[in-house]
Amino acid sequence: MTGVLVTGGTGKTGRELVGLLRGRGVPVRVGSRNPAADDPDAIRFDWDDPATHPAALDGQDRVFVVPPGQSLDPVPTVGPFLAEAQRLGVRRVVLLGSAIPLAPRAPELAAQVRAQPGWVVLRPSGFMQNFLSPHPLGARIRRDGEIRTAAGDGRLGWIDVRDIAAAAAALLTDLDAVAGDQRDYLLTGPQALNHWEAAAIITAGTGRPVRVVHASADQQAADRRAAGIPAGFAAILAAADASVRADREDKVSTAVLDLTGRPPRTFTQFVQEHAARWAAPAA
Repeated sequence: MTGVLVTGGTGKTGRELVGLLRGRGVPVRVGSRNPAADDPDAIRFDWDDPATHPAALDGQDRVFVVPPGQSLDPVPTVGPFLAEAQRLGVRRVVLLGSAIPLAPRAPELAAQVRAQPGWVVLRPSGFMQNFLSPHPLGARIRRDGEIRTAAGDGRLGWIDVRDIAAAAAALLTDLDAVAGDQRDYLLTGPQALNHWEAAAIITAGTGRPVRVVHASADQQAADRRAAGIPAGFAAILAAADASVRADREDKVSTAVLDLTGRPPRTFTQFVQEHAARWAAPAA
């Protein structure tokens, strides 16, 4: 029996991917640190416990790799896993990367993935789901009706994680159909928006005014630390905002349409679907 190991299988993107693959009849192994007892496809997988890796990989010919979250250096953890995957005969490795490399050695990790058979690197833009609680951005909108950002007027091609999962599912469903498809894909929504434009769409879609407040990179990092994000990674996220502010991330691609046959969701559609999530908390 062959199938797909989805690391981070209970996370935002992994959970959506698992559902899509199951819907297509693809055998799935759901890797997570705390596997669900009632899911026969769930298996314990912990980046910090290499002893869990061989059993998770055993019998799988495809792997969706979600690097450890908030890691400043994923290479020492993910590198040996990739070597084990190759030793066990994995034929396709799809890495969930980022349009803005967050970890300093993220490019090195992507290079290691490119050395694998049947590799693909997905580089999604900012997640639309970040505008929802419990993400710090979404939590502040719901609590205070405010977006605080160091990105200035810079635009980002925000993408719904469901469209990321759909792109990944297309690459992991039929190996023969995509046998020669080894490349990097920039994944974005259909338009790039700055935070003022996003706030206006949320306001129009929910009837709740949302304002935007400029913050310095230092203030943004402090906000992230206050939300429980480790200091080193909070600084990286603040640097990513600086890249957006410099208009280096104002990009839109057709990759979702090319891979799935349908256009990605717009931010307006996303807001319409989730309007109730921005309701002000009860006093």
